[in-house]
Amino acid sequence: MTTYRAVMLTAKGGKDALDVLKVVELPIIAPGPGQLRLRVRAAGVGATDLTMVSGSYLFAPKIPFVRNYFRNEYLYPLLGAHLEEVIRREKIDLVHAQHILTGPPAVMAARLAGIRSVVTVRDYWPLDYWGDSLGDPLSGHSTTSSAEMIRSLRARTGAAWPLGLPAVPYMQLNLRNKQASLAAANVVVAVSQYVASVLRARVPELAETRIEAIPNAVDVRGVRAEVEATEPPIAEPYALFVGKLAKNKGADLLGDLLTRARLDIPLVIVGEGPERGTVERAAAAAGQKLRMLGWLDRREVFRWLEHATVLVFPSNWPEPLSRVLIEASALSVPIAAMNTGGTPDIIVDEETGLLSSSVGELASDVARLAADAPLRGRLGEAARRRAESHFDSAVVIDRMEKLYADAMA
Repeated sequence: MTTYRAVMLTAKGGKDALDVLKVVELPIIAPGPGQLRLRVRAAGVGATDLTMVSGSYLFAPKIPFVRNYFRNEYLYPLLGAHLEEVIRREKIDLVHAQHILTGPPAVMAARLAGIRSVVTVRDYWPLDYWGDSLGDPLSGHSTTSSAEMIRSLRARTGAAWPLGLPAVPYMQLNLRNKQASLAAANVVVAVSQYVASVLRARVPELAETRIEAIPNAVDVRGVRAEVEATEPPIAEPYALFVGKLAKNKGADLLGDLLTRARLDIPLVIVGEGPERGTVERAAAAAGQKLRMLGWLDRREVFRWLEHATVLVFPSNWPEPLSRVLIEASALSVPIAAMNTGGTPDIIVDEETGLLSSSVGELASDVARLAADAPLRGRLGEAARRRAESHFDSAVVIDRMEKLYADAMA
């Protein structure tokens, strides 16, 4: 196995980056949310201690657009200069950025230092100012057009959108700069085939940039070990929803789904959000037994997943790549999901789960799985095999190491 001197850049503690520590000697630099403090993980495979490398705090006030300026235009040159210093001091061969906060400054620092750069794109930040467009990323105007900016404003701010109109020129410039920075990377890694297709179709600046689809890694064996020999949380069968109770996660569709599916087993919901009341009222109107658990810790979520009769995944926005679906697959959970975004990378319809394009189809799929034990067993077992062959940490690490070697060559 080749060992490189590389630097990994992520955010919020670096959870998604840690799975690749096995293949590189890896400092990790993580500007956190709110007060952005620069920290570096000590170099060396498996290192766990964090060392402060900058005592400065970058204050990001919670004021729309002003906050974004501090997190982008103000942070990027400071972080870029710091990264260039780290690259030269540590004799880094390659930079891999994992987040919107670190992508542009990482590419800038790598170019100044004359080394290679890789950027992972996990959502739609290169084509949407907010990063989580609720529309179809493959449709619409140029991503930086005034019409697109206004559409984005209306989706985000509702009736207050006219107040944001003076910020449209800034939004356009901010997005153009991000796209130009991303285009300067040697390789862009998209977490799903769908995200890769969106980048190719909607960001012309990336026409000459190499784009590879490599998914987020999940420790499949570790997930299964979390629930080994656990007892079912309740004695009766149940359908399960895991996630934020928000419109983009399809929570507002649950009422219609329950009415159509006519389940005789309870629906258990792990999560919270603004649509909780809507779900509760809809379940009562449908006569559906409902159990609301709120947010649970990781092991408890896995326990509820492990013993679920069916996982209901009504997300109606283009999910880049759902970690819940991968973890459920690792646990052989039968899944009924909406066919959006990167979900088909995880679920092959009728092979590793059931995919639908409407609430009616999803309700039929949920009812079908609830009533058909042999089908649940077949799909669940195939889902586990796909999780092991496509998303397990060892598989993803191997693909990433080969990408590094190719980029270095």
